[in-house]
Amino acid sequence: MKLAMTQHPLFHRSGRALTAGILLAAATFAAQAQPSAPTDPRGRWITANGNLEVEVAPCGAALCGTVTKVLGNRSMAPGGGDMQAADRRPALGMTLLKDFAPVDAADPARPPTEWAGQIYNRENGKTYSCNMSVSTAGNPAGELMLHAYVGLPVFGKTQRWVRAGGD
Repeated sequence: MKLAMTQHPLFHRSGRALTAGILLAAATFAAQAQPSAPTDPRGRWITANGNLEVEVAPCGAALCGTVTKVLGNRSMAPGGGDMQAADRRPALGMTLLKDFAPVDAADPARPPTEWAGQIYNRENGKTYSCNMSVSTAGNPAGELMLHAYVGLPVFGKTQRWVRAGGD
């Protein structure tokens, strides 16, 4: 005997509610399982010279970047020989990026695309003002664009960090 559509459990009022609940739960799980937006700087990055893996994560209301892995010891100077760091502290666990807050947070409905904070250069022991954003133009996984400067941003230099594998 065939059931009429209205008698089938999935089409009955309680069945529809159950189906809607299952679909909502599946959609919520899928949204949580998705990686962060391509412009989100949170995650692990390899520095421009390939020496360090840095984890960008919230620290209080801001974003910070802490060294999670040491991969090499090349200088950023032309020629890229061994680096003689001015800061003799171990790099592992060192905070290189700090106090990064959204610059374009005027519309709370849209996620920020640029942050401003400070970057520490352990090679010379100096801290610089820095603007941070993520570009997917040359790399679908994204590149972390860090523009460090003194005074005005026009007098700065941009580094490109790449996402670490597994992010």
